[in-house]
Amino acid sequence: MYKRTIDNRWSFKDSNTKEYTHCYHTYPAMMIPQIARTLIEEYSPQEGVKLIFDPYMGSGTSLVEASIKGIDVIGTDLNPLARLISKVKTTHYKEKDIQYNFSIIQAYLFEYTEELVEKKCFDNISNYSYWYSEDSLMRLSYLSQIINNHIPKEFKDFFYTVLSEVVREVSFTRNSEFKRFRMPEEKIKTFKPDVFRLFEEKTIRNIKGLIQFNNNTNKNNRVGIYDFNSCIHIPEEIIKPETVDMVITSPPYGDSKTTVAYGQFSRWANEWFCFENAKNLDCILMGGKKQTEELFTTICIRDVLDKIKSYDTKRYYEVISFLNDYSKSISNVAKIIRAGGVVCYVVGNRTVKGIQIPLDLFTAEIFEKNGFKHINTLVREIPNKRMPSKTSPTNESGKKVSTICNEYIVILEKTK
Repeated sequence: MYKRTIDNRWSFKDSNTKEYTHCYHTYPAMMIPQIARTLIEEYSPQEGVKLIFDPYMGSGTSLVEASIKGIDVIGTDLNPLARLISKVKTTHYKEKDIQYNFSIIQAYLFEYTEELVEKKCFDNISNYSYWYSEDSLMRLSYLSQIINNHIPKEFKDFFYTVLSEVVREVSFTRNSEFKRFRMPEEKIKTFKPDVFRLFEEKTIRNIKGLIQFNNNTNKNNRVGIYDFNSCIHIPEEIIKPETVDMVITSPPYGDSKTTVAYGQFSRWANEWFCFENAKNLDCILMGGKKQTEELFTTICIRDVLDKIKSYDTKRYYEVISFLNDYSKSISNVAKIIRAGGVVCYVVGNRTVKGIQIPLDLFTAEIFEKNGFKHINTLVREIPNKRMPSKTSPTNESGKKVSTICNEYIVILEKTK
């Protein structure tokens, strides 16, 4: 129905996926930078690219790559952690300013005692004593205190991004998981993370990435980071209709509760920083609200949906809740792309009840209903993508299924 091309070149097996500011922060199912970079180089419209849009920007891979090329770029995400990371990754901080403020933090770390910690109440963290040792909480609080009290406003977010990773890594969660699973008790007994050392190491890593970013980037492009929901609308005051030249994005493969756990992964930082919707982020992401009626029409995955419904009605409703939101988002995205503009959607075909849902076919089908022509779908292996090899879609202990091994880069052009 839609052309698929297997191209091992797109696996980028031996590539460094942590170049520039891409090294700043882990994030679930990140699109590797080489994909965004190569799509810009090889699939840009003939008339050129002045504006790129990413409607599900996550940690900002497309935004960074557009910045390297000197192209104006706009991204949106409902996850406040994603917006924080994307903002910091696309900001040209001066190295000397970051180094100077880092030295201030290090000086205060040298003086640490528990008596110096001002905030010792952690009620904003769900079940904090279950997830953290008292020593880690105190040291994390002290780091927050230093940043809040002694770092100028324009540099705080750089160090908050570092702290965000540390907040998760020193918790008792199993670091191989994006969902909130606690380490076994025997491992917790020997788990003694060095909070300050981790913070220093990650800061040094990020400074190296910043230097590379500053030295290899056209600094004249405009970067816009927003929190609007493309499933509902795309505000005209931010993006006018038919003004976007190219969309490069990797949308969720399904709802966050049963696919890639964006909400659970982000909850550590979102709670620590008291961000909005810290506890219920999964409910506001695509497919987060249960729907029982299909709001789209499809030929290419009709049989798949019918099979899932015959096996498990609940799972069917979860699937169509996501697809309803996804198709609305595509319709809204289609309106802001100019004639001749190109969309590149990097998707995965997840499995539900043992049945694979070909999201690449659905993506092409819905875009074609909105005035696009399918060019090609590139099939690539996922050698480096930050996803667990097994997931627990039901959150029931011991129930595991294999995750997605291939991605599909769906490329279409707007014809009218």
